[in-house]
Amino acid sequence: MREVPASGNEADVCGDRGYLAPVTWSTPAEAIALACELVGMAGPGNITANPHLSRDWVRRAVTCGRVVSAVTALIGPDIAVENTFLVIKRPGDQFTVPAHQDGINDRIQLDPARSVAVWLAVSEATAASGCLEIAVGSHRGGYLPYRRAEAAAGDDRRPLTLAKGTSGSFTPVPLATGQACVLDVRLVHRSGPNTGSAPRIGLNIRYVAPGGWTLRAGPGPHLLPVAGDRW
Repeated sequence: MREVPASGNEADVCGDRGYLAPVTWSTPAEAIALACELVGMAGPGNITANPHLSRDWVRRAVTCGRVVSAVTALIGPDIAVENTFLVIKRPGDQFTVPAHQDGINDRIQLDPARSVAVWLAVSEATAASGCLEIAVGSHRGGYLPYRRAEAAAGDDRRPLTLAKGTSGSFTPVPLATGQACVLDVRLVHRSGPNTGSAPRIGLNIRYVAPGGWTLRAGPGPHLLPVAGDRW
């Protein structure tokens, strides 16, 4: 179990609930076309780390004007992408994402006043297909101790999850194709398996403002500046 220092910061950039939704990032037609392309090119795994470093479409998505406007309104005019994950859940896939917080891991801890996470729905995300489930207001508890979860069947990753679980309830946050959800980096959330009939494709992005992180181990972040002139 990893012990986590208190953040020392009570900023609630996403308000009392800890998230803002929905935010539009794409037209449904453009997002559907992209989803079809991704399903065709994706390998057998569920997660691709940092696709913004190698795929042009991800660069376009993370620099989308509507998303950039939403993020800069919360954490200031200078923002950069610190990390991305592309997650594909195929129909009947038992892959789940355990309860966790986006702003902390063994390598880095994000300042909740100067960072946010954004989840883009590339395809429709419903309760049946494994949409985000959020513990509303859980960000108020700060960063929590975490551990490595057991790897899911067919996946050798051991994702981070809360060390003691959570006693609160989770609220599904379904999103239509082309919509997004902005999350406080301390907000506890998870997602279930895809029991629907179509792939569920999402892109998770962590945005930071200058100095919005504390390095815990290893090399510093590989930032992609998106807006502002302080980079």
